[in-house]
Amino acid sequence: MALSDSEMETYNRDGLVIPNFRLSEEALLRIGGAYDRLLESHKDDPKFSPDFILGPHLQSGGYGVKGDPEWLRIATRPEILDMVEQVMGPDIILWGVTIFGKPAGQGKATPWHQDGDYYPIEPLETCTVWISLDGSYPENGCMRFIPGSHRERKVFKHHWEERPDYTLAQVIDEDQVDLASARDIVLEPGQVSLHDVYLVHGSNANTSDRRRMGLVLRFMPGSSYYNHAGGQSTEQAGSAHGYSKRALFLVRGEDRTGRNDFTLGH
Repeated sequence: MALSDSEMETYNRDGLVIPNFRLSEEALLRIGGAYDRLLESHKDDPKFSPDFILGPHLQSGGYGVKGDPEWLRIATRPEILDMVEQVMGPDIILWGVTIFGKPAGQGKATPWHQDGDYYPIEPLETCTVWISLDGSYPENGCMRFIPGSHRERKVFKHHWEERPDYTLAQVIDEDQVDLASARDIVLEPGQVSLHDVYLVHGSNANTSDRRRMGLVLRFMPGSSYYNHAGGQSTEQAGSAHGYSKRALFLVRGEDRTGRNDFTLGH
C-alpha cells in the first residue's frame, strides 16, 4: 500500500497528509528541466506570470502556455496514482495541473480559501497532490492549513477580494473557521502532500531569497461529473482559471457517470 494505515487516518482526520514518500533525484531533475524550459519559452511574454501557470501539460497551448508533455508524465506516475487511489477509489480523472512558481522576494500570497468554492464538480470531490521541487518552508511561503476543516463536507462562506499581491480573489470569511489553529506544511524537495477539496488553506508571500516552486495536480473520482457549462459562472465573475475549458484525462478505471467530456480542452 502506498499510504500506511496511520497516513490514511491522518488524511481522514486532518484533511491533509504528507506521506513517507519522495520523488527520486531523476524525477526532480526532469521536473526542474521542464520548468526551466517553460520559463525560457515565456521570458518575452508580458502576460506570463511564474506565480500561477495553468495547464502546462496541454500540448495544444491552452491558457496561453506553451505546453510540454513532461508535465502529464509526471502527473500520471504510478506511485502518485496509487496514493490517490487509496483516498479516492480506483476510478480517477485528472482535471487540472497548475504550477505555483512563487519567485524569491516577490511570490504572492494565497488567501485562506477552500478549493471547492469554485469547482464545477458534481458531487464535489477532489484530491489535490502538491509536489515540492525547491522545498517549501515558512520563510518562502509554504502552504498552511486548518486541520479538520474538511470534516463538515461543506463550502464555507467566501467573499471576493481582488488584490495585486494575491494569487486568488475568493477569500474565506474570517468568522467561518478558527485560523489560530493553522499549521505550516513543510516539504523538502521531492516530498508531496495530499489534501481534500473541502480543506481550508492558504499561504503567505515569499519574502525570502529562495524560490518555492510547487506542482499541483487535481484528481476527481470517476463517480463525479465535471460540469464544463457550470464552470462559466466563475469566468463571468472575473476568474482566469478557465473552468469551462478544462481538459479531462481518464488516468485509471472508468467514467462511472458516462457524462464527462474527455474531448473538450484538448
